Amino acid sequence: MALEHITVLDLTHMLSGPYGTMLLADLGARTIKVEPPGTGEGTRRLLENDPDYARDGMGAYYLTLNRNKQSVCVDLKSEAGKAVFLDLVRHADVVFDNFSVGVTGRLGIDHASLVQVNPRIVTCSVTGFGQTGPETQRPAFDQVVQAMGGGMSITGTPETGPTRSGIPIGDLGGGMFGAMGVLAALAERERTGRGQHVDISMLDAQISLLNYMATMHLMSGHVPAGIGNGHFVHVPYNSYPTADGHIIIACIGDAFFERFVDFIDLPALRKPEYRQQPVRLAAKAEIDEIVGAELRKHSTAHWLERLRAARIPCGPVNNFAQALDDVQVRARDMVVEVPLQSGEKLRMPGNPIKLSAAKPAAFTTPPALGEHTRSVLAEVAGYSAEQIDALGRDRVIA
Repeated sequence: MALEHITVLDLTHMLSGPYGTMLLADLGARTIKVEPPGTGEGTRRLLENDPDYARDGMGAYYLTLNRNKQSVCVDLKSEAGKAVFLDLVRHADVVFDNFSVGVTGRLGIDHASLVQVNPRIVTCSVTGFGQTGPETQRPAFDQVVQAMGGGMSITGTPETGPTRSGIPIGDLGGGMFGAMGVLAALAERERTGRGQHVDISMLDAQISLLNYMATMHLMSGHVPAGIGNGHFVHVPYNSYPTADGHIIIACIGDAFFERFVDFIDLPALRKPEYRQQPVRLAAKAEIDEIVGAELRKHSTAHWLERLRAARIPCGPVNNFAQALDDVQVRARDMVVEVPLQSGEKLRMPGNPIKLSAAKPAAFTTPPALGEHTRSVLAEVAGYSAEQIDALGRDRVIA
């Protein structure tokens, strides 16, 4: 696999960091979770006893984010434990964390320290606000950065007020950009022979995702309000109720609008002035009401079949069951089976990155706490059985 020559030491916890290292692991990187003895990484305990959302004593968070990984227990707060970790760093390519700013420095495992033992090491830290600027020490979670990043202000409508994204895009965005930053640093290392630090701010990621909408604001000074499921520019572009659900219609540009008008054949939409986008945008509420009233007359399946035949961009508003059972989703291996220690196979989302030269995807069991301590220390750091036994007796490892 693409990254099978890369070894990642994974110091992450909860969601943003583990999602970034999950992406690297799915691409083949040997990803070694370095966890504190006793409790392990925080999501091990999350939902662990829930009858619906736990298997083998592990909750859905941990099971999903830690497939394809190994687990080593090392006490990084002890000098002996830090020495063990540095021995792993000597043979690793990446150290990835999402601690609060300053934690790696206090532990003596920040980039400046690690580069002394391995000049080729790439380190990545995903934090709420980054490692520079006046607010690096503020605590941040997903919804905090969603709110501060502007996206919540345009999600929902002026009537409903700001609404967070249903998926934790604040956390997931940090993890995604972290994985991209690591890959960029590894690519540069091929040229320079030296590693570097990747500094990812979850807030930065949210600002980046504003994309052209931010540019529109900076050009005009206009502050957009909540737009619900509509669009800044295009009409009709929205979710519309049908007789038994909702569908999305996305008419981008005049040509698609004219095709849609011919398709739906409503005299009220054939006003000559509607052929121009600025007029349609000004009449957005009126057009949406006309389209919605017509679509309510028939089922979602009825409309989708006809809209697709007319090659008008459209789609159903799926719930989770419908989305995960979609024929295209299944054909793309986006629902995969991950084996558990008990022999059960657990279904979860697959890897969205498809590489033509990669082997068919296979997933390994999320690791038990410290399951690979002995094998990793022997294979990666070259420790003898006697050394490992001694570290265990001293409770440096578990």
